[in-house]
Amino acid sequence: MNLYTALFFMPAAAAFLLAAPAAQAQSVLWASKVEEVSSAKAKGKEAFSPDKVLGEPNSQPLGQANDEAWTPGKDGSTEFIEVRFAKSLIAQQVTVIENVNPGAITKIELIDIKGERHVVYTNPNPGPLPVGFRTLQVKFKPEKYRTIGARVTMNASKVDGPNQVDAIGIANVVVQIVKQDFKNPVKTDVETVQMDSTLKNLGPNINSRYVDTHPVISPDGRTMFFARQFHPNNVGGSRDPQDIWYSKLTSGKNQTWSMAKNLGSPPNGPEDPNGLASVSANGQVALLTGVYVDGFMEPKGFSTSRRSPGGWSVPQKVEIDNFINRDPENIDGYLATSGKALLMAVDRPDGQGGQDIFVSFPKPLPVGEQPDPKRPTKWAKPISLGPTINTPGADFAPFLAADDKTLYFASNGHGGYGKSDIFYSKRLDDSWTKWSAPRNLGPVVNSPDFDAYYTLSAAGDNAYLVSARNGTDGSKDIFRIALAPAFKPEVVTLVQGKVLDAVTKKPIRAIIHYENLITGEEIGVTESSPIDGSYTIVLPAGVQYGYRAESPDYIAENASLDATASDKYSEQQQDLFMVPFKVGQKVRLNNIFFPQSKYVLQPSSFPELLRLVRILRDYPTVEILIGGHTDNQGDPVLNLKLSEDRVNEVKKYLVSKGIDPKRLSTQGFGGTQPIANNEQEETRRFNRRVEFTITKK
Repeated sequence: MNLYTALFFMPAAAAFLLAAPAAQAQSVLWASKVEEVSSAKAKGKEAFSPDKVLGEPNSQPLGQANDEAWTPGKDGSTEFIEVRFAKSLIAQQVTVIENVNPGAITKIELIDIKGERHVVYTNPNPGPLPVGFRTLQVKFKPEKYRTIGARVTMNASKVDGPNQVDAIGIANVVVQIVKQDFKNPVKTDVETVQMDSTLKNLGPNINSRYVDTHPVISPDGRTMFFARQFHPNNVGGSRDPQDIWYSKLTSGKNQTWSMAKNLGSPPNGPEDPNGLASVSANGQVALLTGVYVDGFMEPKGFSTSRRSPGGWSVPQKVEIDNFINRDPENIDGYLATSGKALLMAVDRPDGQGGQDIFVSFPKPLPVGEQPDPKRPTKWAKPISLGPTINTPGADFAPFLAADDKTLYFASNGHGGYGKSDIFYSKRLDDSWTKWSAPRNLGPVVNSPDFDAYYTLSAAGDNAYLVSARNGTDGSKDIFRIALAPAFKPEVVTLVQGKVLDAVTKKPIRAIIHYENLITGEEIGVTESSPIDGSYTIVLPAGVQYGYRAESPDYIAENASLDATASDKYSEQQQDLFMVPFKVGQKVRLNNIFFPQSKYVLQPSSFPELLRLVRILRDYPTVEILIGGHTDNQGDPVLNLKLSEDRVNEVKKYLVSKGIDPKRLSTQGFGGTQPIANNEQEETRRFNRRVEFTITKK
């Protein structure tokens, strides 16, 4: 099978980190989700549980049974663990860390985005090895398939004592094992990142002789919000401590910005230090620092304001369970582009000391309650990002890149060049408590003075930050710097469009969900503009996505985007159509997939079908006709048969989920009802479709 295998053994005082050479588009991924396991000594996130295999290697000491590694619950001959990675890649290496009693692994399989398995390692004669632990590193020539998961099988009966797996990783490059002593860890606090250019002042359209601070760039890179202190044109005049201002990009080529304007009231007030922490992907929802009461801002948390035809709405308080900030004068926040995480820099008793960075997640809706764009999200109790990020000093100004993994923040507790420096770190798993060691962005970005509030667009080409050096008349100004390719966040695709009524083509205010079509995991959520129905979502590379809008009395026609092979930033246009929930209306199921000329459902179809199951359960009297269509290529008789077989497979799936077959009728139309030109494949593919018609409500 063209397999190249190497086994690496290291002394028990070392830890493992996979380090790829610094080059764009090279990736090393650690397992982020346990899909299936044969047995386990414990469940959940307890010691020895399967979840302990997630993230990079962390068992200490090595060569001894450790509660930070997975231990099978049995000594069976076919014990296994199957994991998924956060995205897919074309792998040429897989690494398994056996923490104690190595030698039991008999097979390693990689799982592609279609769910098919590929064997890359076999060992028919497992047995104990003369070391306490092992890094099993398997190298092979890259194939065409993209790896999204891995399955490791072991014969635990062949090696006495507990068998433990600490971590499973894949890479699209051949990488080295880096040795790091536990007792004397390598200091990375002031490890520097080299930038491509020097800092460039954004000039008088943005900066003034007053303090200009906390820039927030919209994901599309075309609008910048920032704060301006004690400016005569603040709502309260020169005595007004701080207002929110904004500017538009007028020339991307020359990075020219329009003359900044005050955002107005609301949200700005005449006596308050108003601040904008982040803005949604489409620029329609702003996260503000402070809670607004009777028009005045109190420094007790966060609020949101929504843009409408008449301007920005009166800010509404963000409800966060157990929100505490012992230093209300110092607070920062950032709402992830995905809408799935709210970062905050606050002083809490469960922190490391001073300002620390915490994260909160949306609370699930009560059973039976439908999403409503007019109803604010409620957030769970904040959890600390952990001691890798937080220090006894001040850790603040968090910014999470559009890839949802790369964190930039300011700190005076990690050491560095001045009063506060800017650092970056990578999230290693879905716990949000495991991060790579923070790296200082170096002397080009950081100075002996104050440097903070680092932000960048989804494209990741340019970063913006605040510095006290060389500011207008000695004030703090906003600067731009070009990022070195090796240190950009991961590649993303920015998708923009409008949510429209499929019949009238009028814009609709809706909530947009996007998910991984392979795993079914929801990746993010946003909302469309109440003004024109426009929306923007940002999709990290390596995943096949489905996305849909939700609004009362409508059914969504879902869309999809295959970003599995994306290797550079791109922008796409995609309108989302919503069909009124009425008898006679036809809804296209765009995310139903079959192999060419076959009628077997692809696994990426299941999220779409499960949503149809939920609709039919929520409306138990509804009946539908499922229609199948092909293009006009080939034998019309065979096309008709294929379309019939495909809709029957859809019906079979729905029935398997408990839907009464009497509510489901099917009909194949072959290629007799095209909706697009059949002359070119670019348009012909739209004719190959499954749709349903509401026949009874």
